[in-house]
Amino acid sequence: MPRDEVEAAYFTLLRARDEVTALRRYDEFLLAEAQRLRRTTSEGEALRGQLEPKLLRALRHTEQPLQEAVTARLDAIEEERRRLPERMAAAEAYVEECEREHASLRAGG
Repeated sequence: MPRDEVEAAYFTLLRARDEVTALRRYDEFLLAEAQRLRRTTSEGEALRGQLEPKLLRALRHTEQPLQEAVTARLDAIEEERRRLPERMAAAEAYVEECEREHASLRAGG
C-alpha cells in the first residue's frame, strides 16, 4: 500500500481521536458552566438577602433580564448535554472506523 495512503489514514485517525477528546472537554465545560451559573445565582440571592430591599432599588430593573439570561444559558447547556451522547457515540464510531482503515492499510490492504 502506498505510504501516502497509510499516512493520510493515520492523520485522519488522529483528527478523529482529537474530536472525541474535544467533545469530552466540552462536556466537562458544560457541566462546570452550569454549576458556576447556579452557584452565582444562589450567591447573589444570599447577598441580596442581607440588604434592605430599598437599597437595591437602583439595581432592581436588571434582576429580571439577568435571570432570563441565566435561564436561557442553562437551557442551552441542558440541550447541548442532551445531544452530546449521540455526538460522542458517532465520534467514537468514526474513530473505530478510522482505526480499522489504518490497520488495514498498514497490513497491505
